[in-house]
Amino acid sequence: MTWTDPATGLMWTKRDNGSGVNWQQAMNYCQGLQLAGHSDWRLATIDELQGIYDASVNVPGHCCGGQLATTHVKGNLQLSGGIWSSSQGNAFGEAWYFGFNAGGRFSTRLDYSHNYRALCVRRSGD
Repeated sequence: MTWTDPATGLMWTKRDNGSGVNWQQAMNYCQGLQLAGHSDWRLATIDELQGIYDASVNVPGHCCGGQLATTHVKGNLQLSGGIWSSSQGNAFGEAWYFGFNAGGRFSTRLDYSHNYRALCVRRSGD
């Protein structure tokens, strides 16, 4: 259900929301999440997402409409697309997302939803 990063103390959901959502839907998903006795979930910042990327870790799974894909993420998290962040992107009306396949941050429009997912985080111990 959750994984706590020993390096940061952040608690992550074990998997993303599993389907395409735009940025506002991702924000709403995390803000409304009740999991593991906690209701203070949120979208991670782009730096927090980059902090759980690890090129040496290979997690097999599916991405973007069911294609086989390998993600490079700590905690054996199950990801099925690019992960939205709460961080404002390069331009007005954009936010950063992180791609755990290639390991990069990308800025895209808030209304895009096709392959973007919500992965929720909270400060453990709170």
